[in-house]
Amino acid sequence: MNSEFIEALNAIEKERGINKDVLIDAFEAALVAAYKRNYNTTGNVRAVVDRDTGEVQIFASKTVVEVVENPTVEISIEQAKRINTHYEVGDVLEEESNPKNFGRIAAQTAKQVVVQRIREAERGVIFEEYVEKENEILTAIVQRVEKNGVYVELGKTDGLLAMNETIPNEEYGTSERIKVYVLEVRKTSKGPQVLVSRTHPGLVKRLFELEVPEIMSGVVQVKSIAREAGFRTKVAVHSIDSQVDAVGACVGQKGIRVERIVSELHNEKIDIIEWDSDPAVYIAKALSPAKVLMVYINESEKAAKVVVPDTQLSLAIGKEGQNARLAAKLTGWKIDIKSQSQAEREMDLYEESLEQEANEAGDEGVSEE
Repeated sequence: MNSEFIEALNAIEKERGINKDVLIDAFEAALVAAYKRNYNTTGNVRAVVDRDTGEVQIFASKTVVEVVENPTVEISIEQAKRINTHYEVGDVLEEESNPKNFGRIAAQTAKQVVVQRIREAERGVIFEEYVEKENEILTAIVQRVEKNGVYVELGKTDGLLAMNETIPNEEYGTSERIKVYVLEVRKTSKGPQVLVSRTHPGLVKRLFELEVPEIMSGVVQVKSIAREAGFRTKVAVHSIDSQVDAVGACVGQKGIRVERIVSELHNEKIDIIEWDSDPAVYIAKALSPAKVLMVYINESEKAAKVVVPDTQLSLAIGKEGQNARLAAKLTGWKIDIKSQSQAEREMDLYEESLEQEANEAGDEGVSEE
């Protein structure tokens, strides 16, 4: 071992970002293991590698004996006293050991350790890099599609887009570029595993941040997102600047900003509504594109009854209840939708029941007299 070894470690540190001391510490530990294995000893052994010159020294603990039977772990009393006159039979001392052929063993060990530790360290560096990207958006390149999901390239590592995180009916071609949302980064024996999604509402939020400078600057805030991936998404936005139209900023001139997001999501419909601190107003807007006549709020149950024109009922509810369901997710309120004629009938029935109760109460009063 010499300065060339240290130079090589310095180059690895610079090119791959792996601390030289980490490699040397691992090399020292491996040298100890190799020494014990090759010289059949279980005694205490210590390896020291000079950080500047690459010189290797092995120190082995030896027991002071009258007659040496195993020179790897024993030292004669005569030799011990030459080191220090205070040594007696039975004492343990540490002595530098340089057995034959250990230079070759050390070189082989160095190669194995460096290769192994480079792999481990690179995995660690990649893990730390990608764990910071959790809840962020990345551009991925599709590698292959298998039963358990779509494997994608994310730059320095690969990711898995599980089947339950894919957009329904979306097809993925090899080498196709797609935007993905990083759900989780896990440590595995084969390196970091990055789990990504195309269905998470966070993907829509990050896409809006990329397309709308007012969101990135904080002037426009994304208050809530409700999504049924591949079909429809509702986004509630709010501007902290009265001079900035939150919905207009997200739509963009001639709709270009939202169109780019819709295109990335393969024509998923996106409703952008203005958030409002008044729940009645917010709920009415959340049911867009349907028009709302009246919203009755029950604060204690966080429930709302909504009245819409008869011609707007199916639009308010949406196909298979999707519009109403997304509006409820977006606002966090339970929403019961009635047409105007249904609401009027219910009101008539309610008034009739009140009138009947009043008449019955009157009859009871007459009979008692």
